[in-house]
Amino acid sequence: MVWIEGGAFTMGSNRHYPEEAPAHPVAVDGFMIDRHPVTNEEFARFAQETGHVTSAERAPDPADYPGADPTDLVPGSLVFRPTTGPVALNDFRNWWTWTPGADWRHPEGPASNVGGRERHPVTQVSYFDACAYAEWAAKSLPTEAEWEFAARGGLDRKRFAWGDEELVRGRRQANTWQGRFPWENLLDDGFAGTSPVGSFPASPYGLQDITGNVWEWTTDYFTADHASGEKNVSPSDGCCVPANPRTTEYSFVDAGEGYPRRVVKGGSHLCAPNYCLRYRPAARQGQTEETSTPHLGFRCIVRT
Repeated sequence: MVWIEGGAFTMGSNRHYPEEAPAHPVAVDGFMIDRHPVTNEEFARFAQETGHVTSAERAPDPADYPGADPTDLVPGSLVFRPTTGPVALNDFRNWWTWTPGADWRHPEGPASNVGGRERHPVTQVSYFDACAYAEWAAKSLPTEAEWEFAARGGLDRKRFAWGDEELVRGRRQANTWQGRFPWENLLDDGFAGTSPVGSFPASPYGLQDITGNVWEWTTDYFTADHASGEKNVSPSDGCCVPANPRTTEYSFVDAGEGYPRRVVKGGSHLCAPNYCLRYRPAARQGQTEETSTPHLGFRCIVRT
């Protein structure tokens, strides 16, 4: 893990996607954070010792999906399938496919496996799976503010985790999508999917894969913009981390289909400028808690 000295920074951005605004000052206390996302080999050790069964390995509860075809309510998850040409980018169903048998051991479906990918980030893990791992490891998941503060590496207001320019001396700094998503991946960075942790330069704070490779879970509920969330801004607390909305007051309108969403950060190997320029510290999306995909993972922190 890496020690992150607490401090103040400008969270969010007014220059990119609407949900990142408004940019605003936030302070966090110091904490330890995993140097890289949790890997397949680390998650395998957890699963072996605890017998944990992930969300994708369990059949969905019919009560949660009224009207669904019972034959579809089997263990599985979403899998990315590149298209053969340009498609409408406003319908994710063009490239995401529900795949029975897809889980963390078989991230692209039952015919796949993670052999040889021990040092790749674990994927196909839900928020609940990430929390279970964190509890086993005597750690926690970060808040959105903690994650973003660590990701910025002291480069306040910079576009990327390494500065304002996408390339540094002509070299790519993260595992992302080059070309036109979701059909043309030029593979300039050398990877079509996830990459072993540490394949790209570390951030100023020494963190690996803090953007790109896989999205990472945080504990904050997702709201449409930073202004709509409650804030703890009492200086006497020594920490001004945005707080989760109180569950008794939280409206699930923003969550979609009645399910609460948590903030995920960092972008992934599927992020391309023409669709998802989100491999930046300020970028954020909401993901339903039970969701698992082949580009979503996590890392943990320890608060002192």
